[in-house]
Amino acid sequence: MLCGINPAVAQIPTRDPHTPGYVKATELPDGANPSPDSNGNFIIGPTHHDAPESVVQADIPQGKIYHFTMNSKDSKIYPGIAREPNTFGSPDPANPAKLIVTTSHPAPYNRQVAVYVPEQYVPGTAAPFIIGADGPDNLLFVVLDNLIAKGKVPPMIAISIGNGSGDAQGSQRGLEYDTMSGLYAEFVEKEVLPLVESKYQVKLTKNPDGRATMGGSSGGSCALVMAWYHPELYHRVLTYSGTYINQQWPYNPESPQGAWGFHGHLIPESPLKPLRIWMEVGDQDLFNPNIMRDGMHDWVLANENMAKALSVKGYPYQFVFARNARHVDGNVRKQTLPEALEWLWKDYHLEH
Repeated sequence: MLCGINPAVAQIPTRDPHTPGYVKATELPDGANPSPDSNGNFIIGPTHHDAPESVVQADIPQGKIYHFTMNSKDSKIYPGIAREPNTFGSPDPANPAKLIVTTSHPAPYNRQVAVYVPEQYVPGTAAPFIIGADGPDNLLFVVLDNLIAKGKVPPMIAISIGNGSGDAQGSQRGLEYDTMSGLYAEFVEKEVLPLVESKYQVKLTKNPDGRATMGGSSGGSCALVMAWYHPELYHRVLTYSGTYINQQWPYNPESPQGAWGFHGHLIPESPLKPLRIWMEVGDQDLFNPNIMRDGMHDWVLANENMAKALSVKGYPYQFVFARNARHVDGNVRKQTLPEALEWLWKDYHLEH
């Protein structure tokens, strides 16, 4: 999703990964991915071919995929909001970083949840798992089938959670994904995971080292928000075109820059957290695509700043700058997701 784009002002330039001020990165041969054994900054493309693990392989064990629906009336945490169609908001004349939205109101929603259980899961054992935003994500399930069969990642359960509808400020999706707090992680912990365990007779690990989050765009920043505010729940984060910009709503003076604050001050000024982070951004990713002019709406710069902040602080991370790639680019995902997941779980040891 394109995070509140106004097409009339969406002029998206192609960025050069060697722009002054960007992180120094290793340029890989066209079509190559960084090694899952390596940390740091890498440049890929311009050609993007599907990794073998992104394609269904009929001769390996296939996990089971289950679906269920959650209704807003059953949620104590997210009863539901929506922004009126074809409306956005206006910047506060006194503060360009604050968007005033007058067309958001209570509204019901349904969300779809898909659960992948690998064939190798042993009933009764506590399984590692990954939470995905904007689900269902069928590519994730295919990749996990292939990686698990090859022993490149542990047998894990994947829980791909649909958003509550809409996009950006004033929407249910925006409220869930762009809010700088632990609330969404708490919603998953209290309202989603118990349903998964009871419906499908699986046991999910309580060990944060065996729990990962992932997503693209605002779902990507949400993945980091979940782990940042609840590191006792999640240690692993994977993001495509993360919305590390100022998109939080309602405005909160405690986090006035929204997710831009991650690289602006939170990561630099906070003690090191036990997080392992994989990130990607495209050379044609989003650039100031709405009516706010606060200097905090460049997705490429935001992700470059993230890589810089993570490096300085000493986090284990891998950052991929993709040439010839747009926002949450599907071809890039099919090229890189297997390597990204292998990198993300590289240091994990199965529980016994």
